[in-house]
Amino acid sequence: MTTKINPLERPLSQATPKTLDSMQRVYWLSSAALVVCAHMARPKLEGALHLCRLMDELGLASTICYWDSTRDTPRKTADAYLKALEGLGRMSNCFLSMRAPALGLDSDLLAEVLERARQDDVGVHFDALGPETADRTFSLIMKALPGSSRLGCTLPGRWRRSPHDAALAVDLGLNVRVVKGQWIDPEEPGMDPRAGFLAIIDRLAGRASHVAVATHDLPLAQEALQRLRAANTSCELQLIFGLPTRHLVRQARAAGVPVRFYVPYGHAYLPQVLSKVRQNPRMLWTMARALLTGSSRSLLRTR
Repeated sequence: MTTKINPLERPLSQATPKTLDSMQRVYWLSSAALVVCAHMARPKLEGALHLCRLMDELGLASTICYWDSTRDTPRKTADAYLKALEGLGRMSNCFLSMRAPALGLDSDLLAEVLERARQDDVGVHFDALGPETADRTFSLIMKALPGSSRLGCTLPGRWRRSPHDAALAVDLGLNVRVVKGQWIDPEEPGMDPRAGFLAIIDRLAGRASHVAVATHDLPLAQEALQRLRAANTSCELQLIFGLPTRHLVRQARAAGVPVRFYVPYGHAYLPQVLSKVRQNPRMLWTMARALLTGSSRSLLRTR
């Protein structure tokens, strides 16, 4: 009788591009199972770190982020970031993504995390949450800059303030991730996230040190990357690991643009994925077909 090996437990020495394909299926399956079985385990740090290590060996870039729950204290979240950093120091192209509001916007907790990242030479990127936390997040970043050089911020296309924040990010020398954004700007609730996305790109093109185009919207990604490359701006495509990426990866590679996978784990991972499914119901069929047939090629192709 042949014993099947869980791709997440496969030794890294046996890693191949097909292994990454299989891991994508297992990682999504562990999340999708939550829909029908509430007691199933959520994606864990160990699995997320293994994915990032494998990507590192395959020459793929990644970033890891703990998504906290409403029950997590700022101290618990800081400890989760510190634990993640323990596993990232030996990787060549993976950084930590974090959420300052999850730390209670506490400068002492942030300093603790950034000091550990500095010691391990790991970059740190700030995710964006609600617009009401943006000013305090940028204040924390500016306070941290004298001792931390590898920092980045996230700018949502849904926020009216983002073009101004783009100019600030350029002045501060930050790497920038551009997203459509989940949280609506109360000052301009009807703002078109795609138009806002490209407005940020135009502010960054030719000025920013590095820009991550973070969207699964293929036409938007193509247009944004084209504008950045035309301005000779260092850029990459950033995708959430676990969502369909086949056509996006293919287009990025054809254009010579590197791809980085955002690997989330923790309590809020599934709701985020389901929000993507609500925006594009065809994703659900793609995922279900891959899981039921055992064919994960529709979820991710690295060639």
